[in-house]
Amino acid sequence: MKNQKKPVLLALGTVLLVVLVLGGIKGAQIASMIEAGESFVAPAQAVTAAEVQAVQWRSELTAVGTLVAVQGVTVSTEVPGTVRELAFESGHTAKKGDLLLRLDTSVERAQLASAVASARLAKAELQRRKNLPPAGAVSQAEVDATAAESTRAAADVANVQAIIAKKTIRAPFSGRLGIRRVNLGEVLQPGAPIVSLQSADPIYAEFSLPQQALSQVTTGDPVSVRTDAYPSKTWEGSIDVVDAEVDVSTRNFKVRALIENPGGELRPGMFVDVVVRRPETRELLVVPSSSVLFAPYGDSVYVLQEPTPDTDPQQYTVEQRFVRLGERRGDLVAVSSGLGPDDLVVSTGAFKLQNGMAVTLRDDLAPEARTNPSPPNE
Repeated sequence: MKNQKKPVLLALGTVLLVVLVLGGIKGAQIASMIEAGESFVAPAQAVTAAEVQAVQWRSELTAVGTLVAVQGVTVSTEVPGTVRELAFESGHTAKKGDLLLRLDTSVERAQLASAVASARLAKAELQRRKNLPPAGAVSQAEVDATAAESTRAAADVANVQAIIAKKTIRAPFSGRLGIRRVNLGEVLQPGAPIVSLQSADPIYAEFSLPQQALSQVTTGDPVSVRTDAYPSKTWEGSIDVVDAEVDVSTRNFKVRALIENPGGELRPGMFVDVVVRRPETRELLVVPSSSVLFAPYGDSVYVLQEPTPDTDPQQYTVEQRFVRLGERRGDLVAVSSGLGPDDLVVSTGAFKLQNGMAVTLRDDLAPEARTNPSPPNE
């Protein structure tokens, strides 16, 4: 029995010895990795830097707007009829009172001739009765009845003339015509669209601003608009009306600006970028927008710390600072708190940094930050 236990104990001892040896080797490896991790220093990251600039900016409010015609209408007819004459071309300019379309009036003109004849007869009859001697030949009641008949006949003439006038469609104001929607010989029903007529010089730009800006906007403030249809051109105007109420759902209020449009490039319905310029200027601190790390918990930038005497003079460390941002213009954004005028911030490459990390400057790679960037369209 004892002879049988010896091989089992020997095997168990061998297994235990192997486990201890492997555990010792693995422990040594882990300790070596921990020591290497503690002594590891991340290589310096190459970044570009920009100084915090103190600038004088004129106050501006920006918004997205829609162009609306000062006068705009879809010309239609009030009465039914057949189109007998078209006196305009699609896309042309019409003056106030220009003939656009005439409906068939043959029936009405025949009715007008009959009504005119009846009116003349009634008027003559009234005149004869008035000229009779006042000897009781005609009673006053008969004279009154004849006068009423004359008035009714004259009203019939005016009624037919009004119908004929409604079948002659003229431009209610000067403007640009759209695409013609009717053809010769077509039978039109009341309200049928004929053509769009829009007065576009000047033109309205309607936009909304948050209620915080209500005290900053007044009638007459200068406004400029731009559209992607003409990216290199700007149109000038001024605020015409500030709405009397604030929308309860959005807390925004509407503003209408009157924009000069002598060339007619701006059309009703177009989308435009609107800038409202205030007369006062403010001194602000600005940094490139590319230096800001935007995050839900707060926006931040990395500020460069000067090298210490015992470090490489070409190597900096970075400190993360949370900032409060203001308005933006082009590639620059204003900072209302968190930075000073002498600070140097990382302008590109901030996304790969951590607080306290070493960096080297490569300002030869730094892009230029401008308030009015105009990159080539390639």
